[in-house]
Amino acid sequence: MEGNQRGGGQASHCLSLAERRDRIAAAREALQGLGSVAWQAPSGGGTDGLSALMGEVDALGMACDAGRVAVLREAMNRGESSGGSAALTTAQWVRHHAPSTIAGGAAAIVSIATAFGKRVNAPVKEAVESGRLPVRSAAVVSEADKLRPLLADGAEPHVLEGLIGMAEQHGPSGCRLLRDGLIARYGREGLLQDQQTMGKSFIRLSQPQDAGASTFEYRLTLDVEGKAILEAALGPLSAPKPVDGERDLRSSDRRRGDALITLVRRAVAAGDEVGKTNKTTLLLTMSHEDLKDRLGAATTLGGLDAGTHLAPETVRRLCCDGSVIPIVLGGNGEVMNWGIEKRLFTDAQTKRLWLRDGGCTYPGCGAPPQWTDAHHLVHWADLGPSNLTNGALLCERHHTIVHTRRLAGRVVRGPLGERVEWDLTRGSYDDLLARRAASNTATEPA
Repeated sequence: MEGNQRGGGQASHCLSLAERRDRIAAAREALQGLGSVAWQAPSGGGTDGLSALMGEVDALGMACDAGRVAVLREAMNRGESSGGSAALTTAQWVRHHAPSTIAGGAAAIVSIATAFGKRVNAPVKEAVESGRLPVRSAAVVSEADKLRPLLADGAEPHVLEGLIGMAEQHGPSGCRLLRDGLIARYGREGLLQDQQTMGKSFIRLSQPQDAGASTFEYRLTLDVEGKAILEAALGPLSAPKPVDGERDLRSSDRRRGDALITLVRRAVAAGDEVGKTNKTTLLLTMSHEDLKDRLGAATTLGGLDAGTHLAPETVRRLCCDGSVIPIVLGGNGEVMNWGIEKRLFTDAQTKRLWLRDGGCTYPGCGAPPQWTDAHHLVHWADLGPSNLTNGALLCERHHTIVHTRRLAGRVVRGPLGERVEWDLTRGSYDDLLARRAASNTATEPA
């Protein structure tokens, strides 16, 4: 704002309470009847135009919100906002003395004033008092409270500043969008992966419930991976489709429902050879170092689900899937690999695996080959080749287990031909990589 240019006077932090109350009264007087003179502002976006005037009034409103919180904070410190002869709760005290909050808002003011009493929230308090952050966006502190126990040592200041910046641009709802990204970067090691792996246990599709009028209702719960894959497939199919030049009058929900039916029909018609198009492919970006070291998270590109974060072990498993293209980035952000076909098993190779393995190779599982993925025994991210001696069929559940538990498998030859043998010791895959690295070092020329 141009407060000193327009209002003049000494710096605000030097003003006494009496001087501040005089200025508050002057601001109220200035706003009264503003509509009768707003026509005097010139058109356009200049510093004297209506857009600038709107910004000045808005900044004043933010300052008023911050002032209510500051006054309540002092009342709470003195014990005036609760108890006493009137026996009011803190929220009732706010409503009584700030009548504009009767219609709503008192609870938020109490919540934020309480949070500002904690030293850890000092950066948010400063952002509100300086006018950077509206009071309604200071709910960022509740998101910080949820994240705080999950963070690595020393990460809290970075996370809090990131949340404040997001709240400035996108409001409180934007902070929730940042949550997984912050956990991936600043959370305890493996935390995002653990949370996303746990999410699979909540996947549900209910039986159909008769909703009347010949309609049926399902309830679907997905984990973050399933949501990303479904949205990538639904996106292009649920786009509005004009008919004879007339716009598509279907609602968004109707188009998405129709798109889901289309997906099912295509899958049933295609049988084992489910067709894929570039538009229904899930694109992921991740740095080569993070993919190799299983750090950070991949980010989805395109569609309504863009920006979703997927944990590294989830990405390694998805790299076995032809409907997912990992875009691997170098240290300077350059594209190193677009996940071209050679990273995948060909249809002929997959059929050979069907014949050799007969279904999921995890001990005790009887899932048929049609329910399985072709898994790289030495992961594609670790430069494992896409050949039969490095492949094994795994059902969805055991594919996840093999990656999250870091299990090693190998193809062995026995009396009845080749078969896949698994070492079910947690972390056996990392032992395998260590032996490969030692072997490569031993064979390198001096």
